[in-house]
Amino acid sequence: RVAVAGLGGLGHLAVKMAVALGATTTVISRTQDKRDDARKLGAHDLIDSTDIQHMTTARDTFDVVIDTISAPHDLAAYLKLVAMDGTLSLLGYLGPVTVEATDLLIGRKKLSSAGSGGRLATAEMLQFCADNSVAADIEVLPSSQVDAALDRLRRNDVRYRFVLDMSDLD
Repeated sequence: RVAVAGLGGLGHLAVKMAVALGATTTVISRTQDKRDDARKLGAHDLIDSTDIQHMTTARDTFDVVIDTISAPHDLAAYLKLVAMDGTLSLLGYLGPVTVEATDLLIGRKKLSSAGSGGRLATAEMLQFCADNSVAADIEVLPSSQVDAALDRLRRNDVRYRFVLDMSDLD
């Protein structure tokens, strides 16, 4: 049972990989408008993180919660979703975090992060992706539209990765 917090550029790949690994996968998002996207990616459910009742119902449910949220946020709500001996894995936010020790102690929960796995692990991951048709959902834009792409990024209006086509440059 895997939950992915944040359905963006990194989160959508986490969902695809969890599904390819055979996990029952749930997306945690601030909005319900990503429910259809979550299902298309293979997720079984979506939890609205702003819905206190839904978050409470999901308490102690997931073996792994993969946190791909890139902005500062409170980890306590996500630790509550982690089951006994489960793990909250931080992948998205690169700044300082604060955790109450009791949130980890109650339920023997673990907090982890991931860096580079090295060449061998990267090669294995890429092979897994190739074998399971896991690839990023992209929108290709000509490089002349870089300003529009940056504006859309600021407005959180991209699903899920932009690729700039540089062939229009001399």
